Amino acid sequence: RLAGVNEAVAVLLLADKFGVPVCPHAGGVGLCEYVQHLSAFDYIAVSGSLDGRMTEYAEHLHEHFVDPARVSGGRYLLPEMPGYSAELHLASRDEHLFPHGKVWSAG
Repeated sequence: RLAGVNEAVAVLLLADKFGVPVCPHAGGVGLCEYVQHLSAFDYIAVSGSLDGRMTEYAEHLHEHFVDPARVSGGRYLLPEMPGYSAELHLASRDEHLFPHGKVWSAG
């Protein structure tokens, strides 16, 4: 488990140095939106290759994001907007805000 970009970049650099493959985990809310940037960084600045590279993709929860991850032909497409692609739609944020959001109310 990694806590942020700095740790993920360190892992990518060390893995490349020792020839160890890395598959960024993307199974939670917003993780696909996050790991697409890590994989792009790996390709552009670390490995320069797609050989032996893969990035996990989970097909859910993208509807909550302003700039969701996009996949075509089994590959992530680079985001077209600046930032980490992690901006939530305000309606999604409000509905899921704990403890008073709509999804937390009984009935």
